[in-house]
Amino acid sequence: MFVTVSLVFLFGALLAALVKFKVLGCGGAFVAVMFGFFLASTGAAGPVKELTAAFITALSDLTS
Repeated sequence: MFVTVSLVFLFGALLAALVKFKVLGCGGAFVAVMFGFFLASTGAAGPVKELTAAFITALSDLTS
């Protein structure tokens, strides 16, 4: 678990830096994919899914 959380932090920091400096080439795509992969294996996966579902529901309510 400790290694997984560390990798999520590492890839999250790299992704934030790449977004900030607008460097999203192949390397940026790799970091984003790896961040998502490791994030999905942490306890944050459930809340992220719930937040995404709530956001989609809110958008659909706005358009109805």
